Amino acid sequence: MASAPDKPRLAAFAGRTFRLVRRRRRFFAAVLFCAAIAIAVNQLAPGSQASQAVLSAARDLPSGTRLSAADLRLVRVPTSLLPDSALAQLDDATGQQLAGALRKGQLLTDASLVGQSLLAGAPPGSSAVPLRLADPATAQLVSPGQLVTVVGTSDDGTGRTGAGTVLATAVPILWAQRKSEATSNWAAVKDAEGLVVIAATAEQATALAGAVGRIRLSLVLVSPP
Repeated sequence: MASAPDKPRLAAFAGRTFRLVRRRRRFFAAVLFCAAIAIAVNQLAPGSQASQAVLSAARDLPSGTRLSAADLRLVRVPTSLLPDSALAQLDDATGQQLAGALRKGQLLTDASLVGQSLLAGAPPGSSAVPLRLADPATAQLVSPGQLVTVVGTSDDGTGRTGAGTVLATAVPILWAQRKSEATSNWAAVKDAEGLVVIAATAEQATALAGAVGRIRLSLVLVSPP
């Protein structure tokens, strides 16, 4: 306990402190506010995350692009945000053909490239079925992801076309050859005119396989259900 002579000094000190705080209350309030914000940010900020260098598009790339090193760049992405089968090596992508358009900065995966990986995410048992269309120009109107209904028609030998038969309904286009594209993994350029590849169920694939070369195949563009 303070002695009697110390009490006046303590009271004077307390008075000066109170007057200082009162005069500078806004300053002290601001300091306390900033300290609270710093503590909150420190608690909410995520800790250092593991990351991995993967390939992304260096610019907007149209569907069918034959990839070169200049089309790609490495970016570091937290491993928790990486899509499955993200590509990390230039050798895995250069020389390959894009199955669909990519925006600048989008990551490349195996499903970005023409090949069997086009079926990534498709229902189990799906098949990639190549079709040669009766009107080759139709292949220029479709892009990967477009839903189409495949219709087969036949003629009676006199040039007259019979009623159409629906062979597959609302199936997605996986790939379509463009006249401006280089050779693809599906077919040589000289043989690819009018060729498209669709995703089909086992039943649809059987019906389509039986129709190829026997009847004329056409596509009807449809909207998603």
